[in-house]
Amino acid sequence: MPRVLDVGNCDLDHGAIRRMLAASFRAEVVRAHDAAGALALVRAQPFDLVLVNRQLDADHSDGLPIIEAIKADPKLRQVPCMLITNYAQHQAAAERAGALPGFGKKEIQSDQTRARLAAILAPPSAATSSAS
Repeated sequence: MPRVLDVGNCDLDHGAIRRMLAASFRAEVVRAHDAAGALALVRAQPFDLVLVNRQLDADHSDGLPIIEAIKADPKLRQVPCMLITNYAQHQAAAERAGALPGFGKKEIQSDQTRARLAAILAPPSAATSSAS
């Protein structure tokens, strides 16, 4: 079962993301509200993906420094990260910091978002069984 850390999303958005990840990928979703909590969790537990909101719900701070901290840490830099934002300039900044292309909240149910997530969260057997 894939494990995803969802950082900085309000209850409504977290619920939508959690439901989509559970339904599409049977993923377990763990939640953090701020940078300190997110970094503590990702250092203590394995995650297949870290999703970071552009603006954290707890204090409205920028989520990008969380991605930068993960990518700067030699023990964590291999953990895939995505920024959740509808703004192209913030998405580009996250990618420059080492994040994979993410998605906006308006795109949670899109085929493109599911394809991006499937590249990380889909079981390898699902990808190989369709090729057989």
